[in-house]
Amino acid sequence: MFSHDQIERNLGLMIVLIVLVVSVGGLLEIVPLFFQHSLTASKQTMENIPNLKPYSAVQLAGRDVYIREGCYNCHSQMIRPFRGETERYGRYSVAGEFVYDHPFQWGSKRTGPDLHRVGGRYSDSWHQRHMNNPRDVVPESNMPAYPWLEKTSAMKTVGADIDKKMKALRIVGVPYTDAEITAAKGEIGDKTELEVLTAYLQGLGTALKDTR
Repeated sequence: MFSHDQIERNLGLMIVLIVLVVSVGGLLEIVPLFFQHSLTASKQTMENIPNLKPYSAVQLAGRDVYIREGCYNCHSQMIRPFRGETERYGRYSVAGEFVYDHPFQWGSKRTGPDLHRVGGRYSDSWHQRHMNNPRDVVPESNMPAYPWLEKTSAMKTVGADIDKKMKALRIVGVPYTDAEITAAKGEIGDKTELEVLTAYLQGLGTALKDTR
């Protein structure tokens, strides 16, 4: 048996042992997933959600605003299957809901609440007031304000190449049709960045019916 000191002094041995540990750990996480298809709940976790649809052109543009502004730094989009989380945020997230997310926005830090089930929970006007000045609707909020979003044309920024983005996403499996791609810029039209971001937020976590 090698001592800790011997392993640290032998670079080749250390590399081999690291690869071994990572390989075993990876197998322990991955292999069980191949045996879950017999369970209804697990099938929902692994397979596509029947009502799941790709983001519309407007929602996709709003998602770009969300990413550009770094919203994922303070908000996660992954509700874990623990009582403390489901009672606060809603139904736990399942993998099948994220098949059209490239990249997904699970996040790893919550300065603000998880947003995966925020869709439909508030009105459009609530979201717009919240983005303009969060303390107007949540007095204790420490979230920064984003007043420029309602003054910025989405078409001039995130919508400028939306058709090209949709074509790229189609290559990796998002089922956009030629008609949807052609109509993309027309859907965004004269909407502001605030409007497209609101559309994105209103669609989050709504593919499953039992979200509470």
